[in-house]
Amino acid sequence: IYSANVIMEILREAGLPDGVINLVYVSGAEAAAEVLDHPDFAGIHFTGSTGVFQDIWKNIGNNINKYKTYPRIVGETGGKDFILVHSSADVKVANAAILRGAFEFQGQKCSAASRAYIAKSVWPELKEMMLKEMATFKMGPTDDFSNFINAVIDERSFDKLAKYINAAKNDKNVDIIAGGNYDKSVGYFIEPTVIVTKDPMYVTMCEELFGPVLTIYVYEDEDFDHILEVIDKTSIYALTGAVIAQDREILAKATYALRNSAGNFYLNDKCTGAVVGQQPFGGARGSGTNDKSGSLINLLRWVSFRTIKEMFDPVKDYRYPFLEEE
Repeated sequence: IYSANVIMEILREAGLPDGVINLVYVSGAEAAAEVLDHPDFAGIHFTGSTGVFQDIWKNIGNNINKYKTYPRIVGETGGKDFILVHSSADVKVANAAILRGAFEFQGQKCSAASRAYIAKSVWPELKEMMLKEMATFKMGPTDDFSNFINAVIDERSFDKLAKYINAAKNDKNVDIIAGGNYDKSVGYFIEPTVIVTKDPMYVTMCEELFGPVLTIYVYEDEDFDHILEVIDKTSIYALTGAVIAQDREILAKATYALRNSAGNFYLNDKCTGAVVGQQPFGGARGSGTNDKSGSLINLLRWVSFRTIKEMFDPVKDYRYPFLEEE
């Protein structure tokens, strides 16, 4: 709320006339009741949960006879974003991609890494490096820029994440190798947590968490092709993903096999960090309409094209030449 207000103040100071952009503080249900029922409703660009976006789409469908035109509907919703580490990976690159991708902004980005698939041959070295680096994380308030980890956004988010962590602690089939602690006595702080599972379909490999919790599945090196299939089928989402490998053939194979699994796909980089105006962003499946926010592609969704034809040598007779009698 605060950051949105600051942006509006900047726009006003820059000379943007009142009414061009409006900032309205209101619950989603209240806004939907008014906006989606109005005959002048022409479009919505939504960022939020998949469930809410689906409800909006249903409401638009139910009201379709009321509108003067067919509304444009664009949505950027959830993600269950992945990092795939191949046996040929540079372990330092994989480590940086995982730590930044999973834990910066406390994992509170729709593009944040929340599941990782790591080749068994590189796992021991990568695990040691990750744990050593995570031990250097500083956690605290946002006004201290040396803190890599801050609080999650609110109590509801805190309680949700704590519930998943507690379930993992009580599950003998998974191990928490880092973190697992949380405290809301002063702020809603969740310690960066790494869960290792033997089940690639474990709940935290499938469901969106939106917090500093990463789940890892270690696969046999020779099962790489199978893991590509697993990644593609594990989640309803298809927002972002990354593959870490030095083998160019592997990069090409993964890029093709996972073409429907991530709208933004990264090679030897973390799966997050798209800069608006530089890297079009968005995904399909349960992640939205993939209209690539921050790009010309997206802007064209809001244009109603009109074709105009003018004749400089107008036709003055309805008859075509082929109608003439021989």
